[in-house]
Amino acid sequence: MGLPFRSAWLLVAMAIAVQPNLAAAASRSHVIAFGKSSNVQWLPEEGHGGDQDKPVILKIRPLLLDGHVKEFTFGPAHDVTDRLFVVRRAFRVNDTLPQEASSPPHWEWQEGGWILVDRITGHVSSVSLPEFDAAYSAVSWYRDYAAYCGVSEESKKVFAVVTQIGQRRPILRKELRGKSIEQNAAAVCAAPSWQRLPARVSFDAAASSKETFVVRGHAVDLVDESDEQEEASK
Repeated sequence: MGLPFRSAWLLVAMAIAVQPNLAAAASRSHVIAFGKSSNVQWLPEEGHGGDQDKPVILKIRPLLLDGHVKEFTFGPAHDVTDRLFVVRRAFRVNDTLPQEASSPPHWEWQEGGWILVDRITGHVSSVSLPEFDAAYSAVSWYRDYAAYCGVSEESKKVFAVVTQIGQRRPILRKELRGKSIEQNAAAVCAAPSWQRLPARVSFDAAASSKETFVVRGHAVDLVDESDEQEEASK
């Protein structure tokens, strides 16, 4: 005998009500955490301000998804929202030469770019940072904006760059005159500094005057600090 119409309708309604709860429970089932940090040796490539005879100690830590290693990371993470955060990736490359094929693989640690991590879904994706150089670009984050000194493909020009997560093109790309990464990498450009209300970012590169830009949504305006000082003195 079939169920009465009213009872059948209630069962269908209960099933519909339970489905979103099950989906929400499934989305909350992932656990994102950082594992114990460890020190590894990193050999900067020639021409990137490094000395092949003096390896740099890189402090890495695994990014764990449900207790399993998803990525290796280094440096501090930045919370974009209460759900999303960014952190730099570290990875190993096989440095074995063809004539060494019979030997065990020779793995070398390298500094990678930035990744975006979703705490709810556990999804990890690469963050597109135009003209970002892993060896030279010190990124300063504010909200979902990244400010850094970008490097041209021929490594002869340095740019003030501000980009926003999800945007294909940078909202600021301005050449810093008189700059060259043929010098010491550490002297090229320090991490830019941010201020709020209004949101603004300052680039203070070596051998270049300080430049400040106001960020409005997807646009950036250059600030003439001399005018601001005159206004403040009035």
